[in-house]
Amino acid sequence: MRVLILAKEGNQSAAATPPTAEAMAEYQKFNEELVKAGVVVAAGRLSPSSEGKRVQFDGSKRRVIDGPFAETKELVAGYWLWQVRSMDEAIEWLKRAPYDGGTFEIREVSQHEGA
Repeated sequence: MRVLILAKEGNQSAAATPPTAEAMAEYQKFNEELVKAGVVVAAGRLSPSSEGKRVQFDGSKRRVIDGPFAETKELVAGYWLWQVRSMDEAIEWLKRAPYDGGTFEIREVSQHEGA
């Protein structure tokens, strides 16, 4: 099964403070373990919401909204796409991540015919 891990942040209208060299080394070590285990399909950090756009659909009308998205309490700041055997395996991997704060959401990616 594929799961999407969503890293959440409360205030993402400006660029995040870069991690320390030590924290980055821990993250890279963890990510290398995921890659060696064949878990990571894709990963990335998203630009601040101030650089983002939203497209709102209302019938046949389309409206483009420029960031930042101040009315949102939580924004997605980054993601991993993992290939795992079960949700339990994804949870166990994520619990090993070297973070001392933050919220992460795990969602199964639906497999549709032809997709």
